Amino acid sequence: WLGYTLFGNGSPDNPLPLWQRPLVSIGVIAVSVLAIRGSLSHRPMNPASLAYCGDSMLNTLPLNSLHSVLFAAYSMKNERSAADVYGRMPDEEINARVIRSAGIAPVEVPHIPTLHKQIASVRRPRPFNLVMIVEESLGAQYVANLGGSGHTPQLDALSETGWNFTRAYATGTRSVRGLEALVAGFPPTLSDAALRLSGAQSNFFTMAQLLRQHGYRSRFIYGGEAHFDNMKSFFLGNGFDELHDRATFENPAFIGTWGASDEDMFARLDALLRSSPDEPTFTLAFSVTNHSPWEYPPGRIEVEGDPATVENTVRYADWALGQFFEQARNAPYWENTVFLVVADHDARVGGASLVPVRHFHIPALILGADVKARRDDRLISQIDLPPTLLSLMGLDCEHPMPGQDLTQQDGGRAMMQYQENYGYLKGDQLIVLEPHRPATQYRYQAPATFSPVSLDAELEHEALAHVLWPWWAYQNRAYTLPHLYTQL
Repeated sequence: WLGYTLFGNGSPDNPLPLWQRPLVSIGVIAVSVLAIRGSLSHRPMNPASLAYCGDSMLNTLPLNSLHSVLFAAYSMKNERSAADVYGRMPDEEINARVIRSAGIAPVEVPHIPTLHKQIASVRRPRPFNLVMIVEESLGAQYVANLGGSGHTPQLDALSETGWNFTRAYATGTRSVRGLEALVAGFPPTLSDAALRLSGAQSNFFTMAQLLRQHGYRSRFIYGGEAHFDNMKSFFLGNGFDELHDRATFENPAFIGTWGASDEDMFARLDALLRSSPDEPTFTLAFSVTNHSPWEYPPGRIEVEGDPATVENTVRYADWALGQFFEQARNAPYWENTVFLVVADHDARVGGASLVPVRHFHIPALILGADVKARRDDRLISQIDLPPTLLSLMGLDCEHPMPGQDLTQQDGGRAMMQYQENYGYLKGDQLIVLEPHRPATQYRYQAPATFSPVSLDAELEHEALAHVLWPWWAYQNRAYTLPHLYTQL
């Protein structure tokens, strides 16, 4: 109609018969929709679909320039200033409070205030390999040794053989938020996770960026499509050397809506670890099965009730995890590899609480090599796990992560972004920041008891600094490494 109006109500030279016009219109609409989606797969194309290397500029060359401009404008909605919502604080105070809470001694690099040297507590002749296994939507509510329903017997058995953190808390409720915390050690804030922010697609700190300096080769394994949630673009642009997703899996045992099953992902992980090159490796393995519509291979578990339930997919995911570690313990790579098994977030996060803390409670377990079995009841955050792993690997390094090395520090605080509310838990004291409202404070008792208490101004300022700092660091390109900062 717009074209007809703009071009002077002109008539075609050879008008179609009336009966053909609806058919042609339907065909034109179908072709147009297909062109917009750019793909026949169940997810439309996005800029990450075309990412193929670590140079973000080269990854933009295949993109339509008008699309790039419009997509950049659209993506600006993800970049929300926490200061505009929760309140302001001087930059110097923000950094000072975050540094003090992290217990670090910064290196004198003004543009990267949290850059500091971490000395490993474990000395090794050769640094160990690292494997992060991120379990989709596996909250503590399903894990018996964490007070849950007992749907994870394999994980419960593994917890007896490794370093089991019983009070670990996720930073958010989305996979990208968990990956941001685990791969980059980056705290949560009101903006979208770093994986989806345009300014973080290159020269942003990740474990892969750091380990590349120490001769590591980094790999990402995912049974789904790696361009989902912009993972492909973020990982390739920030230090990862290899991506293994659904398209690279040969003869997978089972394909569901979200991709190849967990056992297929673990099979690829085992194969890669067995054929590792001479250089040390960092491998990030992300599961997909425990996600609606709850699909998994038949014959692996004894189904309880309706097969398509989160409880049954949790049990299958746990079975696949147990099968992998049964192989791994007898594999040659076991003795020189540190494994982390951790959830990205809980499933079914909700409730009447301003911040439903119990739904941020997740399993976190370090095992492998010479990691001794222990039950650790300290309060910790996902962002504390990357520095701790570096220490267990035997690496001395400089990085900007504000998480704590739990081999040498005490943890004691967790941060949680829940929709527009922010929770800062220190000990049993929870500060809740809401948009354009005064902060409130509660005494929290697990699993879900909140008792209002008088507001501690010092703790409120500490919480405010932690929600403002990630936005400040992103805006100022201050979450990076010195050699990457020179390229900005």
